[in-house]
Amino acid sequence: MRKPLILVTGATGKTGSAIVAQLLEQNWPVRALVHRRDARSERLHRVGAEIFVADMYDPDQMAEALRGVARVYYCPPIQPHMIQAATAFAVAARDAGLESIVHMSQWLSSPTHPSPMTRQTWLADRLFATIPDVSYTILNPGWFADNNLRVIGFAAHLGIFPVLTGDSRNAPPSNEDIARVAVAVLQDPVRHAGKRYRPTGPKLLSAHDMIAVLRAVLRRNVVPVPMPLWLLYKAGIMQGESKFAMASLRYYIEDHIQGAFEWNAPTNDVLQVTGRPAEDFETTVRRYAALPEAQRSLANTIREAAKFLRTPFAPGLNAKRYERELGLPQIGNPRFAMQDERWKSEHAGDGHHSHAVQDRRLNSHDHNHRSENDTPFRTAASGVAGGTE
Repeated sequence: MRKPLILVTGATGKTGSAIVAQLLEQNWPVRALVHRRDARSERLHRVGAEIFVADMYDPDQMAEALRGVARVYYCPPIQPHMIQAATAFAVAARDAGLESIVHMSQWLSSPTHPSPMTRQTWLADRLFATIPDVSYTILNPGWFADNNLRVIGFAAHLGIFPVLTGDSRNAPPSNEDIARVAVAVLQDPVRHAGKRYRPTGPKLLSAHDMIAVLRAVLRRNVVPVPMPLWLLYKAGIMQGESKFAMASLRYYIEDHIQGAFEWNAPTNDVLQVTGRPAEDFETTVRRYAALPEAQRSLANTIREAAKFLRTPFAPGLNAKRYERELGLPQIGNPRFAMQDERWKSEHAGDGHHSHAVQDRRLNSHDHNHRSENDTPFRTAASGVAGGTE
């Protein structure tokens, strides 16, 4: 019996590429949706994916992308008008006769969050649920392990680990585990219809805990270095992240500090959905440490040192001004997750709820009272220990 065709949006991204690879390994036909052909899409083509170039904001192009497709993994673009792309997809999906949709949502998804991206994600959650006769499943992982390990080069060659989130904790899921959950749902969508899964790692970790793992894996000393927002913006833009993604990140850092990613974590969703336990942080670190750029060499050390020294002089971002200039809708009383009783009641599922989270929320400063150039991070002397979505 021929297996149904699966469309993967964001197919060259962190989770999308892992989902494509895992589906192809299990002989599922995959159509990879990309916004342009490049080296990443060519790699997917070589391993057997059908490449389809489309503008996610164009309903007609999305309709063509869905022609012959039965199941979809939908990963939204991190862009100012994401809800427009979601609407274009929903319009096309209504006419496509889909069997199922797996939506990459957010753990923070809420109509009252200060982040425009997060509010639009909440709307997309509800929008997709209205598509008739479709098995719909939400994935809402929190802060990915990848958010911490993008700086593996700094740790491997310079012995430093930028800290963004103070002493707050998270149970970071790997891209591969998130993909395994998505693949399991796509393979058996009826079983998972109407469910919401939060893949996490197996253990809550602080930055101190992550640094201990990095020291063991890299076999060198690694020290925490608090990173202020203004420097984070420069580093992200240097890595090719969009201004909108970086402006959004500041909200999620504040949520992390207030304990939103520690709330009810870890979960057993990876084990329950896939039959295999979530990989631990050390396993994830070892995969990143095996990358060519993390290998000890004079050339790699010089490259990472030059990048580190160049970062303060890179173009920056005034995130508040940038968002004002976008002209996105504002709401009257925005609330971070741990300040929002509705959000907490909707996210009071299985897991381990630490009283330390409540204490951290009550003691946290109001984000709206911070200057754009103030750092939300603890200094190393006061005990740095903090772990994207």
